[in-house]
Amino acid sequence: MHELFRKFAVYCSDVVGSAWSFLIGLLTVIVWGISGPVFHYSNTWQLVINTGTTIVTFLMVFLIQNAQNREAKYTQLKLDELLCAIEGARTQLIDLDSLSDEDLVQLQEEFTRRGRLGQEQEEKHAQAEKLGSRGG
Repeated sequence: MHELFRKFAVYCSDVVGSAWSFLIGLLTVIVWGISGPVFHYSNTWQLVINTGTTIVTFLMVFLIQNAQNREAKYTQLKLDELLCAIEGARTQLIDLDSLSDEDLVQLQEEFTRRGRLGQEQEEKHAQAEKLGSRGG
């Protein structure tokens, strides 16, 4: 069942994300709008587009979420591979999804501190180069 849904979701994502699908949706709305005078802008006429868009939107939420979940997993696996490949990288970062929220906040604060320190070092280096070029 899971594999069948995955294949269906991938297929639908490709089809629905195409220019042809957009064109079909646009044409549907145009035809619906043009048909308004024929149906005297009745409640049924309005109900047709409302029901149709509600159903499509409801189903698309699940397909979009599936596509986003897969994309996030692919991206994470690629980043994990890079961490494994880089010598000196902290490979314990590969398993971040198992950390508690508190641990993630601490890790984020650590990287914020590191970023500030790195920026300060770059500024000092730039100032030293500026002074060195004036003196020489």
